[in-house]
Amino acid sequence: MGWALVAAEPHHRKGWVKRFDPRFWTVDFARPMMAAVTTTAPDALRVEAVFYQKQDLAGLIWEAEDRWDHPLLAYETKRDFRHSQLRFRWRSGGVKPLDALHGPTLTIEGRDAAGNPRAWYVRLWNYAAGTPTDAVVTLDFDALVGGFLVPGEADPVWAGDIDRMFVSLVPPGYDGGDGALAAPAEGWAEMRDIACSGSGSVLAIGDAVLPEQRQGIANGYDDAYHLTPARLVRQIVQLGYRGDVVHYVGMSHYMRLAVDGEAFRASVAGGAVNAPAAAWHRALATECAGAGLGLIWSLSYELFDAYCPEDWKQRDAEGAPALTGWEPPSTLLSPANAEAMGYLQLVARGFIGFAVDAGLAVRFQVGEPWWWVGGGGRLCAYDAATTAALGGASVAIADVRGSLTAAQRAMLDALGALLATSTAALVAAARDEAGVAGLVSHLLVYLPTVLDPDAPELRRANVPMGWAAPAFGVLQLEDYDWVTGGRGAATAGARGAMTVRLGYPVGEQHYFAGFVLRGEDRAQWAAIADAAEAARRAGVARTFVWALPQVARDGYVSFDGEDEVQAFDAVDFPLAIGREAMALTEFSTQIISSPSGHEQRASEWAEARMRYDAGPGVRSEADVRTLAGFFRARRGAARAFRFRDPFDQGSAADGGLPGAADQLLGVGDGSRRQFALVKHYGAGDAVQERRVRLPVEGSVRVSVDGVETAAFVVTSDGEVLLDAAPATGVAVRAGFVFDVPVRFAEDRLEVSRATFLAGEMAHVPLVEVRAPW
Repeated sequence: MGWALVAAEPHHRKGWVKRFDPRFWTVDFARPMMAAVTTTAPDALRVEAVFYQKQDLAGLIWEAEDRWDHPLLAYETKRDFRHSQLRFRWRSGGVKPLDALHGPTLTIEGRDAAGNPRAWYVRLWNYAAGTPTDAVVTLDFDALVGGFLVPGEADPVWAGDIDRMFVSLVPPGYDGGDGALAAPAEGWAEMRDIACSGSGSVLAIGDAVLPEQRQGIANGYDDAYHLTPARLVRQIVQLGYRGDVVHYVGMSHYMRLAVDGEAFRASVAGGAVNAPAAAWHRALATECAGAGLGLIWSLSYELFDAYCPEDWKQRDAEGAPALTGWEPPSTLLSPANAEAMGYLQLVARGFIGFAVDAGLAVRFQVGEPWWWVGGGGRLCAYDAATTAALGGASVAIADVRGSLTAAQRAMLDALGALLATSTAALVAAARDEAGVAGLVSHLLVYLPTVLDPDAPELRRANVPMGWAAPAFGVLQLEDYDWVTGGRGAATAGARGAMTVRLGYPVGEQHYFAGFVLRGEDRAQWAAIADAAEAARRAGVARTFVWALPQVARDGYVSFDGEDEVQAFDAVDFPLAIGREAMALTEFSTQIISSPSGHEQRASEWAEARMRYDAGPGVRSEADVRTLAGFFRARRGAARAFRFRDPFDQGSAADGGLPGAADQLLGVGDGSRRQFALVKHYGAGDAVQERRVRLPVEGSVRVSVDGVETAAFVVTSDGEVLLDAAPATGVAVRAGFVFDVPVRFAEDRLEVSRATFLAGEMAHVPLVEVRAPW
């Protein structure tokens, strides 16, 4: 499997789209209200909203810059809206009408003709023909004015430099002040017959279509609630993803809320899923069904802390709630709390109902259910419901890490039984809702938590034997902290441990690769792609990339078809022949020269690529026979192999024998055990780091904090896996001899007796291949 991070380029395939296409509008708002936008026709959209406070306001947004689509699929940035006319039919209910104070207003944010930042407020009623709830609105951006009453308060809009614009929607009880509404207010608005005309009405849009691939994609509602489902499905399909899409319903946007004093808490009054989220997910199911995609509906035990009833939360022995590291935080529901588990079951039924209505095969995932462990090993299993359920089995565990007593281990076993019982009940509720359609259940387990090496007994509670096959149809494993933290080698052992404990064959498992939390860490995609490929080679049934928002943000693409082309044989090129090879180091630089002779240079490769000519080593008929046999076994250029560079084959700066302190691999952080072998060239700002993936067996020497150690193994990917994690700030260094992965550069080999007898050199070109090979 190949992969790349791409940016939008002029040569990428482009199409054309009308400005204000319904698929590319977004919504946004402040908590606790909720809104969603969906497309109802090629020229129509609908916004659903639920308001809880007098000051709640939702914005229906059009942005000049596409910040949400993959670079290959985004529309062009065009801030000049002049010479464009927008016309649509407006219909609404449950929101302030067009003619009201605080009625729907188009806020335009940008700069005036002098370049000064400013905003204009265009009252839609001033451009409407019809009633306050059903009217045709016509906006000419060459003749648009802001102001409530015109022409008296006219504020001419300069539409030549606009960043974004949004239509505001507020509840009938909106007055701009604080306080909750007497009851939650549901409202809606539609834009139909959307038409944009004029010379400024057309935008170029990325229209790449990648080949179908084996890798799947995951998505999360909390990261995509503001986009239309049609926009998401367009990206999924055109990026080459097929089959089932894993959709995490999230933990902060789907729930209905009710006033609880000064707070808002999750409620099932009127249904567990709020109206906007229900409309959005129905549309997602319909779009996926139309595109031939399936959905795996993922529901976790995680809930936005501010919305969670206090009795539902897992708590530690001091009564502190389980809180995740997100900001603002989420919490974990107690598997022993009947009301909390009943709530989750109703939520599951709601989402499964959307799948059934859309005619989708029903697939349901219980996502990462566990007992939370806080800082210092504080087990969050002392909420009132759990304590009551365990009875005498509830004992004090000050720190779940390290050695535990028999009574403490028995408590962990009892917690595991509670967790398994709760997940079984959740799956049963989902299965009952699916009815005759049937259901395939999935369990997602986060390995770094449930198999924490510092808390080996914790698996009793967080990997209960009640999950053993065939409790679920599919076991799904995730380990992104290990992968992005340089500890990916731990995955294979953890997968084996899970297979032994729960009994799901590797061929019935899924693997989740990702994710990159921050855009500045996009280099982590290399490790994620390697981990996904390693899982595929291990034989898992499917790998999924987590998740679409990060894929789009960073321009990640993956593609099949390189397995055969870049097949690799772990064999050495005949050393005697290779010792006489000529070496060539190459880069790829794009140079543009101006008529004045000045140049612009852009380096297209991050690392050099090596080329070799092994012809000078062919000195006899025996060499010819050896080379011909090796060439045939590699099927010409089809299969790569190991080659020892006669000029650069070791870590030592002087070309001598490797020493344990030759190359700096990295610095410890107290938990990282895995360090990639690298060799550095140059110094200072110009230093280049070369990744070494083929160390010669037995040649690797490692030092930690200046002291050589043998407490390590070398992985198959050329990484050092230490037995113990170095302390924070401790340097890890290594020395080694290494080979270069190469292939024959041509599919033919031409050598004659006359060549070497006459003292002429044969020509045997080789070229380095990039990983994965």
